[in-house]
Amino acid sequence: MPLSPARVLAALNAVRPPDRTSPVIGRAVVVGGSVAGMLAARVLSDYAESVLVVDRDDLQVNGERPGVPQGTQLHALLPGGFLQLEHLFPGFREQAVAQGAIEAPPAARRSYLDGRRKIVVPDDADSLAGTRPLLEGLIRQRVLRLPNVKTVTARATGLVCDGAVVTGIRCDVGGMTGVESSDLVVDAMGRSSRLSDWLEQAGWERPALRRMTVNLNYATALFRRPETDPEATVVMALHTPETRSDVAGAAFFAVEDGRWMAMMAGYEDNRPGRTADDFRRRLREQFPPEFGEIAGHEMLGDVRTYRHADSRRRDFHALRRFPAGLVSVGDAVASFNPVYGQGITAAALHAACLSTYLREGPDPSLPARRFFDLQKVVVDVAWSMSTSADLAQPHVDGPYPRGYRLSSWFSRQIVEATVTDVPTARRFNDVVSLRVHPRSLATPAVLLGALRANLRAR
Repeated sequence: MPLSPARVLAALNAVRPPDRTSPVIGRAVVVGGSVAGMLAARVLSDYAESVLVVDRDDLQVNGERPGVPQGTQLHALLPGGFLQLEHLFPGFREQAVAQGAIEAPPAARRSYLDGRRKIVVPDDADSLAGTRPLLEGLIRQRVLRLPNVKTVTARATGLVCDGAVVTGIRCDVGGMTGVESSDLVVDAMGRSSRLSDWLEQAGWERPALRRMTVNLNYATALFRRPETDPEATVVMALHTPETRSDVAGAAFFAVEDGRWMAMMAGYEDNRPGRTADDFRRRLREQFPPEFGEIAGHEMLGDVRTYRHADSRRRDFHALRRFPAGLVSVGDAVASFNPVYGQGITAAALHAACLSTYLREGPDPSLPARRFFDLQKVVVDVAWSMSTSADLAQPHVDGPYPRGYRLSSWFSRQIVEATVTDVPTARRFNDVVSLRVHPRSLATPAVLLGALRANLRAR
């Protein structure tokens, strides 16, 4: 009997690397060297004799990468994702802090909902604050130190198949075309992955692509941080659609090199903060006082903007025909509204799916359906949470799932209760961090507790 999604998610959060490497495949090729690709390579290093990571960018060079256009924006590392990174890379916290990352324990995190201060839950869900290049760079450093992981700077152009098995990829290196052979190819090419085209060109089915229009506009700016040890290192403020604000939310994090990184976001034609003056004004006028204090510091550089048009999901698990020797991870499978900060945590759980699949000693001549079944649980959870929240936006017009009106009313009650009720906030935080399945919120006890808390608050 298959396990319930809740048990699958719990088991994936409990996955640890094996005590010793035990190769079950010869050579693995990962196409894409961003966070999802590097986490996949880390897992593959335990189960493959050798791992090759192929990327158009030179992965030996630190800093911002052209292949990560959103890398200049503020990134949240959810506590669940932080725990996964610590499992994959023991000592990750200490090394990150040594390189400038800022610790963000519960007491140092503040959040607001429509201007109301939310309770900080006193639990063990620590996290880190830092720029995307720092966190991604540290992950890459740790992976590339592994003796059986190598990289090549090249552009992958297609699959190489032998019957029903993928046996490698074609690559362009300096204008020359070659083949990188493999026993397992991992697609980590991101939301613009070309794998669907490659499958169709090789005579296979394309996975169904689901989209939800989001039209999210980001603006991020850096400010000088005079405090070396600020009381609050992560501060977030969200506006619900009922407030009719043209700014969906804002946040600022303490990051490396004595800086604050601040972000604000709006939907559709609302593009707040595109200029330095507008950015500062909105921080002062539309958010709690802490944001105004940040606006008073020296701005470092220009405001950087980014647009997220839609969330995307490719349903590989539903394909009737799929070749062996091939899997897909990260944004190449599902990319969500980035305002919810799920990307790195979801990628880490995809890596846990890959570890579970390989640990079971799969038959290399058969499609990796067990992997995609596990991954579907992770994708379903993250997708349902982000799209349900997006559907509350006035400009988003479906598709609405069955029972949406009732479920959205209950969701609003739970979110409102997190402002004043510690037990509800603790459960909600665990779900948002992808550590616990959302079904844990849909119990009579939780719903009644939220309703009572809201009645008391009113």
